[in-house]
Amino acid sequence: MRAVPYFFRLATALSFAATAAAVAIAPASAQNTAAHQASAVACSAPADLVRLVNPLKRVAQRIAGGQPLTIVAIGSSSTAGAGASSPAMSYPSRLEVELKALWPRADITVVNRGVNGEESRDMLARFDRDVISNHPDLVLWQVGSNSVLRDRPLQEANTSVRDGLKRLRETGTDVVLINPQYAPKVISKHDVDGMVDLIHVMAKETNVDLFERFAVMRYWRLTEDIPFSTFISPDELHMNDWSYGCIAKLMAGAIHEAAGRSTVTATAHGRR
Repeated sequence: MRAVPYFFRLATALSFAATAAAVAIAPASAQNTAAHQASAVACSAPADLVRLVNPLKRVAQRIAGGQPLTIVAIGSSSTAGAGASSPAMSYPSRLEVELKALWPRADITVVNRGVNGEESRDMLARFDRDVISNHPDLVLWQVGSNSVLRDRPLQEANTSVRDGLKRLRETGTDVVLINPQYAPKVISKHDVDGMVDLIHVMAKETNVDLFERFAVMRYWRLTEDIPFSTFISPDELHMNDWSYGCIAKLMAGAIHEAAGRSTVTATAHGRR
């Protein structure tokens, strides 16, 4: 067998190395491009879409009393942070940053208890361990997405979420429900509007707050004409750094306003 000349072997090795490097860099370049495009988009939503209907009384009390504020975010993959570039870019992590900016003197902790793939019944089963054991002052419960994706009967979510809300209310914590994300793989399912309506009705009937994530993201796409690629990951399901950050910013503003409204109300009653 003839030996392969050294210069030929060297050229082949260099060519392979260059190709491998290009393949390795391509995803990062794509992410950088997407991040650059998103950075040019303003994070906004109409006030009526992000306003929490009910004052957050416990949050207000903790802040006013100079006491530590503990928030537990429970949910599935869009709470855990699937699609984010790192855990620090998940919405609970970003929410803690945003709230500390609004209440710079407060001791605020946001605990992320999101688990990929879970439905409301799975979350309910770990309430004692992952939620109540943290003695939260506010619970953010993101529900509905996986039930819709798996074509579960709406009644299943109705039962488990109502049971969960009852348990949370018994602890005295403030509660905010968060409905599904407006993403191609979610909105293609036939029961998504039914789930959004169901969560809205449950929040109203049980007198808990609802953060209208679905409506906010729909506003981005249909009113602001922001392409899905700006706020949804390539899998057409999960959010990305920009949308997690923006949702966290809008939610922090809503929490701050609702707690402030509670403080004003309590002060007004005290002066009578």
